[in-house]
Amino acid sequence: MFLVGSGTLWLKVGDGQYDPVVTMYHDQGQVAIKLLGFDRGVSVLAGLPLRVTTPAHGTAFDIPGKAITNVLPTKNAFTMCLNMASNRGATDGVATNVSELEERTVS
Repeated sequence: MFLVGSGTLWLKVGDGQYDPVVTMYHDQGQVAIKLLGFDRGVSVLAGLPLRVTTPAHGTAFDIPGKAITNVLPTKNAFTMCLNMASNRGATDGVATNVSELEERTVS
């Protein structure tokens, strides 16, 4: 584990030097996750007796009924939660884009 200042940390995450990032509270990491991976990021809430994952995009209250929903973030959050619950690698099977998800669904 490395301790890095947040300004430097998110630049390194964007460059692919780090994959998972642990922040002390929601607001420290959520804005950066949304900027770096709005359509694929997953937040994990730790320290509870149950697994909690949420898509980085949040609740998307502004798009119901518009037929523009991207299900990838929700499916990634669900996959990561299932993997955590079964003690597998948390990011196994998490898609990086919609076409990859569609390929897996069709196969």
